Amino acid sequence: MVLQDENFVSKEEFQAVEKKLVEEKAAHAKTKALLAKEEEKLQFALGEVEVLSKQLEKEKLAFEKALSSVKSRALQETSKKDQLITKCNEIESHIIKQEDILNGKENEIKELQQVISQQKQIFRNHVSDYRIQKQQENYMAQVLDQKHKKASGMRQARSHQRPREK
Repeated sequence: MVLQDENFVSKEEFQAVEKKLVEEKAAHAKTKALLAKEEEKLQFALGEVEVLSKQLEKEKLAFEKALSSVKSRALQETSKKDQLITKCNEIESHIIKQEDILNGKENEIKELQQVISQQKQIFRNHVSDYRIQKQQENYMAQVLDQKHKKASGMRQARSHQRPREK
């Protein structure tokens, strides 16, 4: 009997263990349902993470493409700017050369104007000298003409007086 007593459990113990088993099964089912619910949330979250990762990858590619385009455009604009600066420098250099040439021509014109002015003065002096000389020649011719007429008149007067004397 002692052996039998060892293999058997009392009814109260059995019922307590059975009740505990039912409670544990209920708790296990509740935990299993909660786990399933959390797994569903996890799967949904993983799906969202995958969608967001793909979207992020697309946006990253679009950003890199846009950035590359902006860098390329910036490089082109920098190149254009450098070309324009070079062209402006060339034009400025050309303008400076042209201004130097123009200043040289203006100085040459001023010198020529001075020469012309000097030549005009020399010409005026010559004309004045010529007029004076002409006046002197006219005066001398007039004086000589008057002397000649006087001398001629005296000869005629003498020639008229001589025959009368005869």
